[in-house]
Amino acid sequence: MLWLALSLGPARAQTAPAAADSVGTAPADSLRGSLPPAPAPVRATAALPLARPRIIRIEAEAADRPLLRRYRVKAAVADSLSALREVRELVQALQADAYLTASADELRWSRDTVRVRLYVGEKFRWAYLRNGNLGDGLLTRAGYRERFYRNTPWVPADWARLQDRILSEAENQGYPFATVGLDSVRLQGHDIAGRVVLKRGTLIVFDSLQIVGNTKTRKRFLIKYLQLFPNQPFNQQRVRAAAQLLRQLPYVRLRAEPEVRFARGKARVYLLLDERPSNQFDAIIGVIPKSGPGESGVDFTGDVTIHLRNIKGGGKQAGLQFRKTDAISQLLDIQYIHPNFFGTPLEVAASFNLYRQNYAFLTTRPRLEVAYPTARSGRVSFFTEQRGSRLLDTLLRQRTTLPDNIDSQFSSYGLGYAWNSLDDLFFPHRGFFLTGQGAVGTKTISKNKDLKESLYEGLPLRSTQFSFGLRAERYFPLGRSGVLLLRLRGEGLVNPRLFQNDLFRVGGLNSFRGFAENQFYASSYGLATTEFRQFIGADSYVFVFADQGYLRHDVVDNRFDDLPTGLGAGLSFRTPAGLFQFVYSVGQSQQADERFNLSTSKVHFGLTSRF
Repeated sequence: MLWLALSLGPARAQTAPAAADSVGTAPADSLRGSLPPAPAPVRATAALPLARPRIIRIEAEAADRPLLRRYRVKAAVADSLSALREVRELVQALQADAYLTASADELRWSRDTVRVRLYVGEKFRWAYLRNGNLGDGLLTRAGYRERFYRNTPWVPADWARLQDRILSEAENQGYPFATVGLDSVRLQGHDIAGRVVLKRGTLIVFDSLQIVGNTKTRKRFLIKYLQLFPNQPFNQQRVRAAAQLLRQLPYVRLRAEPEVRFARGKARVYLLLDERPSNQFDAIIGVIPKSGPGESGVDFTGDVTIHLRNIKGGGKQAGLQFRKTDAISQLLDIQYIHPNFFGTPLEVAASFNLYRQNYAFLTTRPRLEVAYPTARSGRVSFFTEQRGSRLLDTLLRQRTTLPDNIDSQFSSYGLGYAWNSLDDLFFPHRGFFLTGQGAVGTKTISKNKDLKESLYEGLPLRSTQFSFGLRAERYFPLGRSGVLLLRLRGEGLVNPRLFQNDLFRVGGLNSFRGFAENQFYASSYGLATTEFRQFIGADSYVFVFADQGYLRHDVVDNRFDDLPTGLGAGLSFRTPAGLFQFVYSVGQSQQADERFNLSTSKVHFGLTSRF
């Protein structure tokens, strides 16, 4: 006979370690409540015959038949075992819907039919569920509301979820071996009443952080970064989050999940970390055809990057990048990141960007950012930026109209957000990466002394400007060593009057591949990328890609849209000197009057050395 043993006793948490120094993860997956046991084996009236198709006939009270139609039991199954499984699943579904005494009382087998005498019974309800010895705050955080447990169906899954949430709150407050159950239980008819009671057990505090491996990263930095302070109450959520936070550090490799040892009321956390070469030196050379009218031959572009990570084992980072985008134009980026600012989880970053566009203008952009990195909620940041641009044109006195570029200042404040679940920061095979930001500020146009003041008549010298940006990447493993990358990125500016030196510069290896570096001026753009990588080693792969973009140029008297497309292939492989990269691409753009043509193809190659 199929039957249900209703247990209302206290749930039992994970058993404490047998020895005081036994190794194991903290009891995050403790047993959180007793669900109804599986139905007992069916007692048949005769030995089961050989496998053959079976027809299931359910016999139940007339009042229960409309209810049973909702469960859609199969009328015919392949064999006797499938028939037993179908009956068992029906009984379990009824029990899960608060018919706790539902059972299959008898099964009668014939040549091709099994007849099931089913008892449904009455639906059990909560009369009430009251707070026993739990604080109101803990119950509220666990999702308990008294109205949810008054005259409502007694669903085992709901009760198990409440137990699970209560135990999660307890283990995040220093009680990883707590148990929760019902006390003062009253069963009146089909109404169940009681109080929820928590037995906290021994208070556990963090003891120390132990690093196992060859990393030079300092323990003091990791304690602050992971927020695992000695003598603070044990927090299972922080232990669980430690692995994700460590995977976001480019200079360590996590060999296994963090382990916890419990002894004498203390928890010692062990991190299995290895050092990972992360300091970076890049040298990339680009070869592109000359684009000037009547010009032949090629131009060379360059990109040199130096990035020092985990300076002196304290997590600090410093970087410098210099790019030569064409024969005259240059870009300079300087950045410094200081984690655990004054012992807090905050991360402070300062950067400076300088861009010179041949003899037209010079733009500087200092930025200060404060970020709060978390494992569950991502990385939230606040930043302020000052963008200034001034003209370098020496022929301004001869102009009778405003130039395409303008002297201006843009002071902005903004918020940023980032989420990272990649399995590897440098060579991901699966995971998701998302970053976005938005800013608002005041743009001020400065009058250039070399331009006639009358040219500024009717031009708003002060206006509100908005900027936003988004980048999302998803990596899918394909087969044994293939990876499919889908990427979407975009930026935009919103202002009543934009000039050319206000716009974004896109094009080249880091954005629209198949085109020259910084070839396009865009007030807003979007770029969708599909890329397939076939790994031939741990850090070597060949790839093909397709880039489809949209950009808008929103400048007075020169507004247009474009849909540039880039196609190409490349390879990246490890050499004794570093990681060698080669990219070959072609592009098509209506506005730039380019078609897919081998004579206008772009070649980029470079060497990345990590040490």
